[in-house]
Amino acid sequence: MAKKILLFGAGKSATVLINYLQNLVQQHNWHFTVADSNKVLLNEKVQESNNTSTIFLNIENEIERKKIIEKADVVISMMPPHLHFLIAQDCLSYNKHLLTASYIDEKIKALASTIKEKKLLFLCEMGLDPGIDHMSAMQLIHSIKNKGGIITSFKSHCGGLIAPESDDNPWHYKISWNPKNIILAGKAGASYLLNNSIVQEHYEALFSQKEFIKTSTNNIYSFYPNRDSISYINLYQLQGVNTFVRTTLRHPEFSIGWNFIVQLELTNEEKEYDTIQMTVADFYTTHFKKYGKETFVKTAFNNNETGALLQKQLEYIGLNDNKTLINKGFCSAAEILQFILEQKLALQHNDKDLVVMLHEIEYTLNNKQHYVSSLLELVGEDNHKTAMAKTVGLPLGIAAKLILENKINTTGLHIPVLPEIYTPVLNELRNQGVIFLEEEI
Repeated sequence: MAKKILLFGAGKSATVLINYLQNLVQQHNWHFTVADSNKVLLNEKVQESNNTSTIFLNIENEIERKKIIEKADVVISMMPPHLHFLIAQDCLSYNKHLLTASYIDEKIKALASTIKEKKLLFLCEMGLDPGIDHMSAMQLIHSIKNKGGIITSFKSHCGGLIAPESDDNPWHYKISWNPKNIILAGKAGASYLLNNSIVQEHYEALFSQKEFIKTSTNNIYSFYPNRDSISYINLYQLQGVNTFVRTTLRHPEFSIGWNFIVQLELTNEEKEYDTIQMTVADFYTTHFKKYGKETFVKTAFNNNETGALLQKQLEYIGLNDNKTLINKGFCSAAEILQFILEQKLALQHNDKDLVVMLHEIEYTLNNKQHYVSSLLELVGEDNHKTAMAKTVGLPLGIAAKLILENKINTTGLHIPVLPEIYTPVLNELRNQGVIFLEEEI
C-alpha cells in the first residue's frame, strides 16, 4: 500500500515544501494530500495528480479532520501554533507521526509520555528558527566536544530579511513569513545568559538594543534576544557556559523604526477601533490622540539623529494615507498595523528575500582559546519560492521522507538535536542548496 503524507496548511511558508513533496511522492509512488480552508491557495499552490490531491477543509471540523488523519502515515502541520494540539490529539488516536515547525507548547508537552508509549515520533521546531538553527548548532557543538573542546560561549543569530537587490524602502524589510508573528515579535520579552548572569529583557526595551554583527560578506545587522534562550542550555547540553543567547537579526534601521512602533503602542492587542470607513491616516491620528502621542511623534521627528528616518518610515506605512480604507470591523492597533504592513511591505513578484543564520562559538582546547563561526546566507528566487519558504518547509519534507524510509526511527516528543535526526536532514538540505560556511580563528 502506498505511503501517505498529509499536510495541513498551504500558506506562505508551505510553497517550497509542497513542491518538494509533490516531486517526492511521484518518485516513490507515495501519496500526498494538502488540506486548507482557502480554495484559492490550494489551486495556486498544488498541482493535482495521481499522487497528489487537495482537500478543502476547516481544521476545526473534527469529523473531517479525523477522517483524513486516519488515512495518513505522516502528518505535517503548518497551521497556526494554537491549532497543532487538535491535530496532535488525532495523531495520537490514530497512531500517526506528527511534524511541525513551531515551538513545543505546554499542551503538546503534556502528551509526551503517551507519544513515547505509542512509539510515535512527534518532531517539533523543525523549520528554520526553530529548526535548522538547532540542527546546525548541534552538529557544530558535537564536533567541538568530540575533539575535547570545552564550549564557553554560544551565540546564535537568525533573520528573515530582504535581499540587497530588492531593498527599496526605508524599513529595509519586506514580509516573507507569517505577518502576525512579525507584529507580535518579542511580546513575551526575552531571557538569556551573558557573562554568567541571567538577563531579563522586557518587550518595551527589546528593540532598543544597539548590538550588531558583521558577516563575512560585510553585511551589518542589528539583533535582539529571542524569547527564552535559557531553556535551550540543557537541550544543547551546554551546562557550564558563561554566555548563551539566541537572537533575531534585522537591518539596523528597521530596529530603530520598530522600537518607535513599540513606543507608540501600535502593537497593542486590545480591540479598540471601529475601522469601518476609517482610513489609514485616520487610524494613526485617532491612535496618537487616544494615547497622548502627538507631541511624542513631533519630538521624535525633530531628533537630529533619527528624526528624518522615523518620519520616512511612518510615512511609508501610511501616516498620511487618506485613501486606503481599513474596513476590517472592530480591531486592535496590532491588527490594523498588520493590515497596513501586509500592503506596504509586501514582497513584489520579482522580489527576493534573504535568510541569514550565524552561529558564534567560543571554546577552549589544549589551553587555547578558539572561535568558530558558521554562516548561512540564502537568497530566494521570487515572492513565492522564498528563502524563508525553503528553509522553513524543506526540513519538514525531508524529515517526512526519512521517517517513511525508516532512516529516522527515534520515537517520543523531540526537537531536532539528536544526530540521528540532524545528520541526514542537514545532508539533504546541503543537496538542496542550504549550505553553512564555517570559519575558525
